Amino acid sequence: MKILLTGASGYIGKRLLPVLIEQGHEVISCVRDKNRFEFKDYFSGQVKVFEVDFLKKVNPENAPVEFDAAFYLIHSMSSSIQDFEELEAETALNFTRYVSDTKCRQIIYLSGISNEKKLSRHLASRKNVENILKKGSVPVTILRAGIIVGSGSASFEIIRDLVEKLPVMITPKWLNTRSQPIAIRDVIKFLTGVLLKEECYNDTFDIGGPEILTYKEILLKYAEVRKLKRLILTLPVMTPRLSSYWLYFVTSTSYKLAVNLVNSMKIEIVCSDNRLQEILKIETIDYKTSVQLAFEKIEQNLVLSSWKDSLITTSVNNRFSEFIEVPNYGCYKDSKEIPITNNPEQVLHNIWSIGGNRGWYYANFLWKLRGYFDKMIGGVGLRRGRTNKNIISPGDALDFWRVIVADKKKKRLLLHAEMKLPGDAWLEFEISEQDGLNMLRQTATFRPFGVFGRLYWFSLLPFHYFIFNGMLKNIEKFKHKN
Repeated sequence: MKILLTGASGYIGKRLLPVLIEQGHEVISCVRDKNRFEFKDYFSGQVKVFEVDFLKKVNPENAPVEFDAAFYLIHSMSSSIQDFEELEAETALNFTRYVSDTKCRQIIYLSGISNEKKLSRHLASRKNVENILKKGSVPVTILRAGIIVGSGSASFEIIRDLVEKLPVMITPKWLNTRSQPIAIRDVIKFLTGVLLKEECYNDTFDIGGPEILTYKEILLKYAEVRKLKRLILTLPVMTPRLSSYWLYFVTSTSYKLAVNLVNSMKIEIVCSDNRLQEILKIETIDYKTSVQLAFEKIEQNLVLSSWKDSLITTSVNNRFSEFIEVPNYGCYKDSKEIPITNNPEQVLHNIWSIGGNRGWYYANFLWKLRGYFDKMIGGVGLRRGRTNKNIISPGDALDFWRVIVADKKKKRLLLHAEMKLPGDAWLEFEISEQDGLNMLRQTATFRPFGVFGRLYWFSLLPFHYFIFNGMLKNIEKFKHKN
């Protein structure tokens, strides 16, 4: 059958796409920018890309109408503190209007568990989206989940950051709030299990794992899996603002996401029934096993998707395509080039392995210092790392950069800076052949905003000289050890 998949470049979408393909479906992948959406070559016969922004009304002349079901996986919680409810409502309304004029027989929406009378803004917004989707002419199946545990999920990475970094934690009282975590594998099973299953039309189901745990228990059980001893002390009072700052500075989350998460963590997220589990005959994975499975993927370098790669976690958002062409006018450039004496394939591998645990090949302590400073002034910092050790794709987060172009055939990597800057910055690596020699070129480009931007560039010139020279030379000569 033919499936419309919204949020195809998001965390859940990237996990769901290959499963749908393996099941023999044709998939129309909806993305806001096709330049940052890549899929494996052997998917090409079964995947079509539909470039669409559901914050705007969909033009019916350019939109596909022949599909059997649609997955609605669009969320805006990371993009704003103030107006994400309006963004989510507008997106849902435009999607519903569009799908109502197609041959779609079912909409499947992944929402959040909302069984408490008093809901956070995040969960209230999800419930509002449910109501908007229900008003359309297409039957809706709503799955409500709480914490999703899997390599690269926002919840898992925050838990990982906290437990791995802090032997002793002084935590807010909301750590005693109960939740029902679910493994990402089970979420995918539920999503595909209800596909065109008529008994699930126009119905809402809670989905969760077999255990109800407090957030404190979730952290301590993670520590048990990792064989770490951790002490957690819970304060009777800690304001939401302090809690948000606590999450923001200790983990890789953005401040916007931290605020929305803290507001949600004060609400119990527990399933009210297990009907769907019985209908689909799914035996869910316990929490410790889901953590172990997540680490198997991490250790095998097989993490398919990460919340940090989502564009809604950054200011780039819909401006992604603007950065593909590096400007020349009104810019400062630092361009360096050296001949390659090492194996060119090794050098290309070095470029593709930059950042994360590998670091930046020269003066890593200065890169870390810049990351700490960026975090202090509200930026993303270095903690995002990278999703995979030596695989990168357009749209991926790479420390405090965003991958704009990653073309191994043309041997070109282009990054755009997401740290707090008085301007736009690009960092580009290229390997080319000149007069029979392989050359490695590294170019830093900065487009300043006003006088302060210019002062910023010139104040850093002495550091650029040493850092960029050292980085270029070490990328060329570094030999990877397995």
